Amino acid sequence: MPAKDNDRLRRITFSEAIREATVQAMDGDDTVLALGLGVTDPKGVFGTTLGLKERFGEERAYDIPVSENAVTGICVGLAISGFRPILSHQRADFMLMSMDQIINNVAKWNYMFGGQDSVPLVIRTIVGRGWGQGPQHSQNFQAMFAQVPGLKVVSPTTPYQAKGLMAAAIEDPDPVIFVEHRWLHGQVGDVPEDNYSIPIGKAHIMHEGEDLTVVTSLDMAVEALKVAEKLESQKIDIEVVDLCTVKPLDEETILNSVRKTGRLLVIDSSWKDFGAASQVTALVAENGHDHLKGAIRRLGLPDIPSPSTPALSKEYYPRAKDICLIIEEMLGKKINMSVFEKAKLPHDVPDPFFKGPF
Repeated sequence: MPAKDNDRLRRITFSEAIREATVQAMDGDDTVLALGLGVTDPKGVFGTTLGLKERFGEERAYDIPVSENAVTGICVGLAISGFRPILSHQRADFMLMSMDQIINNVAKWNYMFGGQDSVPLVIRTIVGRGWGQGPQHSQNFQAMFAQVPGLKVVSPTTPYQAKGLMAAAIEDPDPVIFVEHRWLHGQVGDVPEDNYSIPIGKAHIMHEGEDLTVVTSLDMAVEALKVAEKLESQKIDIEVVDLCTVKPLDEETILNSVRKTGRLLVIDSSWKDFGAASQVTALVAENGHDHLKGAIRRLGLPDIPSPSTPALSKEYYPRAKDICLIIEEMLGKKINMSVFEKAKLPHDVPDPFFKGPF
């Protein structure tokens, strides 16, 4: 939702926005807890948990043992006992150790007990590459979690979304997987000081256009927005739909955009095959095919593990040029690529605002 005119706006980072939402929730509700590896670390999970222990005490903000499955089970017990835990993982890969609890207890508890006990648990998971982290520390499992009945999966792109969706996730009676791309933590944007929430399951049109719809999320939403803004000078009109939530999917916004443009490119921050992009593609193929002027296209990571070397990374991760090449084919127009030239950065640093993986 857009900020209101009377909202007190400041420009803060994505990390600060998450921290502010957490602080405001913990201030207003004594049952909200913050726990996880690195919560009390000097760097505080990208700065998102800095000062929580000092402000709320070690009974409400604390580090955990390196026993992810056991701690996730404890969080289920806390949640069904009246607490609202926020469990943080510095890397999505660490969540794999707790899959039994997430899939068989977190997601199913409310269903198995006839709706008697809700599980208001937020699980924060940080995804994406950075500084050559390679195959075991760069993965994004948002589609895997979205496939599990009982889980909601949110993927904020901007600081405004980060605060609003975190507030909504904490308030939600159901378990929410909160996906954060590490490239975005240093991004700065306008965020109201006051507490607010953004509805889970509602997409956001970042850039309006008439020629082609791009549906995406996370870091690729930032990349797609750059492309859309640059192509304005070339009379190419791109509509960028930022999912914000992977599950539940905002089908209405996606279909309305495709009805307007008649063309669809879906860009995934994770693997192209069997991912969120595939779900969006299936949705439009089943419900919006009469409005399509051409074939749907997808872009995502190839079906191989994430590399850590500079040479392979440049070919593995999609960027503006890859998006433009597909748009050229879909619209039958030549794009002047020189507008995307910029200063050289390390191979796994997308923009100057990226300050590192921790």
